[in-house]
Amino acid sequence: MIEDNIKDIYLDHAATTPLRQDVLDAMLPYFTEHFGNPSSAYRMGQESKAVLKEARDTIAKAINAEDWEIYFTSGGTESDTWALTGVSKSYRDKGNHIITSSIEHSAVLNTCKALEKEGFEITYLPVDSKGLIHVDDLKSAAKPSTILISIMFANNEIGTIQPIKEIGEFAKKNGIIFHTDAVQAFGQVNINVQEMNIDLLTLSGHKICGPKGIGALFIKKGIKIMPLIYGGSQERGRRGGTENVPGIVGLKKAVEMMMQDYEKNIEKLIEMREYLIHSIFNEIQGAVLNGHREKRLPSNVHLSFKGILNETLLIRLNAENIFVSAGSACTSGSTQNSHVLEAIGLDNDTAKSTIRVTLGCENTKEQMDVFVEKLVQTINELRRIRSSFGKE
Repeated sequence: MIEDNIKDIYLDHAATTPLRQDVLDAMLPYFTEHFGNPSSAYRMGQESKAVLKEARDTIAKAINAEDWEIYFTSGGTESDTWALTGVSKSYRDKGNHIITSSIEHSAVLNTCKALEKEGFEITYLPVDSKGLIHVDDLKSAAKPSTILISIMFANNEIGTIQPIKEIGEFAKKNGIIFHTDAVQAFGQVNINVQEMNIDLLTLSGHKICGPKGIGALFIKKGIKIMPLIYGGSQERGRRGGTENVPGIVGLKKAVEMMMQDYEKNIEKLIEMREYLIHSIFNEIQGAVLNGHREKRLPSNVHLSFKGILNETLLIRLNAENIFVSAGSACTSGSTQNSHVLEAIGLDNDTAKSTIRVTLGCENTKEQMDVFVEKLVQTINELRRIRSSFGKE
């Protein structure tokens, strides 16, 4: 038996990540002595404004953009909503058709539902059993009235990475604007908005060990977009409201640290992901990996266990101070099965037997061993109980 001397094992980094101490240290002065409003003309305000410029530059370099193409928001949901709403209304004179996928984040899907009520036509592309859209389906769905394509870079539940470069090439060739929600991919996948022909890109601070409540939207030069939040002249007149300077400083620092250790961290995540997958398959009969085996995020392990109710499994693991999820944190309050799992063809019982394990760079192989041991014990016990009641 493994000696468990680890207090907590956090394995839900797709929901949120721990704030790095260096990020917090960078933020703290901007709550206190450096509190100037960036819109103020005097020195204290201009110092804050300069920090915003530095942060834009840092984020832009991470995705091969220009600093003035980066706009700060409150997070991924606002960025997604702004991208879809702002672009579709700006280009309505050219058409009213939008293409997205059936497995997008709720920020995109619910915005699309709202746009449908305003007369926009939305095509929701299907995915295969691994969660991939087929570019041929995208090409078939496009029409002269198509003004926007919004396809997430990588899925937040099953971790499947989409053929973003191919989509971008098609969009550019046909004069269609292309937005991607890269909240999960940013920091785990190499992103180059120029090579991939991405026109708008969403990212969020709290997915990369930065603070909550801060995100950004990349808007390529020349793209028209109506404001989502009206107010003053902040963010070059496109997003009103005093900027969240401490949050932006934290996002900047998180991106700097992410890029500094990028290759090393990705290698570590992939090694740990594979170690975990092989350990589970060796120890648990009937375990199934959901999502694409190769085209998946380095941190993502999404599993089904036949005959096991995930709610019960999560409660048991929680009692052992092991924290995983049954799916997206944004839909955790819903009583319905995940739309992602339905889209990849999982039946109701299988969908209710799934858990999402998402790794972070602070996790260790020792933690993986403890997790697998507790997981095996718990599943075996639950299957014995189920068998005793004649359920198997």
